[in-house]
Amino acid sequence: MSDYLNQLFSLTGKTAVVIGGTGELCGAMAQGLASAGAEVVLVGRSEEKAKARLASIEAAGGKAWFLPCEVDKRDQLEKLLADVVEKSGKVDVLVNGAGMNSATPFLEIPEDEWDRIYEVNIKGVFLACQVFGKYFVERGAGGSIINVGSMSGVIPLSRVFTYSTTKAAVHNLSKNLAREWAEQNIRVNTLVPGFFPAEQNKKVLTPERVGQIMGHTPMNRFGEAKELIGATILLASDAGSFMTGTETVVDGGYAAMTI
Repeated sequence: MSDYLNQLFSLTGKTAVVIGGTGELCGAMAQGLASAGAEVVLVGRSEEKAKARLASIEAAGGKAWFLPCEVDKRDQLEKLLADVVEKSGKVDVLVNGAGMNSATPFLEIPEDEWDRIYEVNIKGVFLACQVFGKYFVERGAGGSIINVGSMSGVIPLSRVFTYSTTKAAVHNLSKNLAREWAEQNIRVNTLVPGFFPAEQNKKVLTPERVGQIMGHTPMNRFGEAKELIGATILLASDAGSFMTGTETVVDGGYAAMTI
């Protein structure tokens, strides 16, 4: 049984670029990809934030390294791709997980805040999909793109107006690209976390807000970052070879709850 599962889910010999891999959620996803055999490139703004994750991956026998990048800058993404290909020989998996959030009331949102969140959350995904998607198309060997969405991209949530609209755009873009590249075996899926405490949402998790979330989550708890690993490996590996254009939800039942 273990040999069968290893064959089905193994990422041995594959290279995965995890944009946002210095954060808590994408860091756990990167850890899972490395444990499944992939060589993982953690991408972020700060190597300091990557050190603990790199040490954890290496301690578990995995292989990972860090590259800096501003995701809203095409030239930096192009350099990122070139550097990874030069060092690893190829790229097989791209995870787009960089993100920003804000709890500013709608009528008080300044334009520069709106613009900055859009630059990171949707422009960054757009540019990375263009840069790496072109590489996948020209290479002709397929590939897997996992864009990290949000439950707020499916069901609009209060207090995170700008973030919600960017994530809805990510979901839409992913489906369009899945259709565009399906015949070339380039799979594009959206991984949709429910509520997972992370740096970007701690500012909105007041006691009142937590109570509302728990009341709408049948499992009555937050998700743990490691609980995103299974879905990540599924979407990255041959086990998910016929999956594209999906919204793979990991939310403790949140989306199933009405009244």
